[in-house]
Order: sequence, then structure tokens, then C-alpha cells
Amino acid sequence: MRQRIVFFGWVQGVGFRWRAMQAASRFGATGWVRNDPSGSVTMELQGTQDEIDNVILAIRQSPYISIDRMEVETIPLKEGEQGFQPLLL
Repeated sequence: MRQRIVFFGWVQGVGFRWRAMQAASRFGATGWVRNDPSGSVTMELQGTQDEIDNVILAIRQSPYISIDRMEVETIPLKEGEQGFQPLLL
């Protein structure tokens, strides 16, 4: 499955993208993450439901990140995608 997730809260300037890359690599998920001008962070994450859940849990466990809420949307898979990377606006 693939989800687009927008995170709100204390999510920029706290290592969110680095943490997301580490977690995605650890759990075998693919996709990307970027900071948004509004102060939120958008991530597209592809993998099994367990892989996606584990990535989000690992991000939430960071002592510096505070997620107030998430907007989650299931989107079409990107066949052949490899790896996980940060994107710049």
C-alpha cells in the first residue's frame, strides 16, 4: 500500500526527515519526505501496513518530534520505487 501523510505539530527543525529516512530503511518502506512552507511535513510511504505503522511509530518515539495530528490518504502504488529520500521544495 502507499499513503500520503501530512504531519502537523513540532515537526520541522527537529530531525524529522532524518528520522523518517532511518525508520523507512530499517523497516523496508520506500517513498519520500519533505518540509512544507506551512510548517507541516509531507511524506509518501509505501510498504505493508506493518512497515508503514512501524515507520510512523519510530518517528513518534523521537524525543524532539511532537506530532499533534496527521492527515492520511491512501494513494496508488509507485511500481519499481526503490529507497526513501528527502525532497526539497
